[in-house]
Amino acid sequence: MSQNELSTRGATWMRALADGTPVPGYGSTLQVVDAALAGQPARYIAVVPDAENRFPRARNGEVGLIEGWQLACAVRDVMTADAAQEKKRAIVAVIDVASQAYGRREEAYGIHLALAAAADAYAAARLGGHPVIGLIVGRAMSGALLAHGYQANRLLALDDADVMVHAMGKAAAARVTLRSVADLERLAQEIPPMAYDIASFASLGLLWKLLKVKSADAPDAGDVDTVQTALAAALANIAADPSRGLESRLGAPLRSASSEVRKRLREQWNTQPENA
Repeated sequence: MSQNELSTRGATWMRALADGTPVPGYGSTLQVVDAALAGQPARYIAVVPDAENRFPRARNGEVGLIEGWQLACAVRDVMTADAAQEKKRAIVAVIDVASQAYGRREEAYGIHLALAAAADAYAAARLGGHPVIGLIVGRAMSGALLAHGYQANRLLALDDADVMVHAMGKAAAARVTLRSVADLERLAQEIPPMAYDIASFASLGLLWKLLKVKSADAPDAGDVDTVQTALAAALANIAADPSRGLESRLGAPLRSASSEVRKRLREQWNTQPENA
């Protein structure tokens, strides 16, 4: 699937997983549904394409100015509503995002602030006790993933050829590195961080689960059950983990070096004399 191709996967999986009426007030490119997860209240959020979007750079599922601020609102609204509750609602980010929106207007009006607000809201929700789960069902590209879902306690993905994670699209990466797309694909076979396929991303240790389904585009009842079961397991796993911070997000074996570096730096910092 090309970056400029409209994808309906986010909306498809929202309908499959969240049986409810979308919450109004979040615009045409954000779907927000309050539904149940494992018998508990949850908020599901997805960015969806809108071919009539008044911002042309955000018509194909990109996260632009409006999407960034609305994501922040959708998450912060849950935090406000649950502020007095001991048990916080789960937030499920259904992820199929082509990229952040590249455009002069976006840069001029501060897309960096909009996307930072979204990422900050997800991080604040996680640290505030809301179980946050990211489910990658399609593309998870560039700053769009950082703004929508990357701050989750647990990150899951469908095991499908059109599920891709990367910092930028192949054509853009080829231009930046002065290589052909074919050259990049060849290098990706040897260097996992350069690859786009979900298996290579999983090898980096950031995914909690990789889920096999029959059809990522048209899930049947069995596919939906597989994903719902995995989301419920993620929710239970988060509840059993006292850490709301990076300890749980860096728990995979391939992230052990990152965890050890942070541990040693923290120990050195804490042993420094106060007047040093």
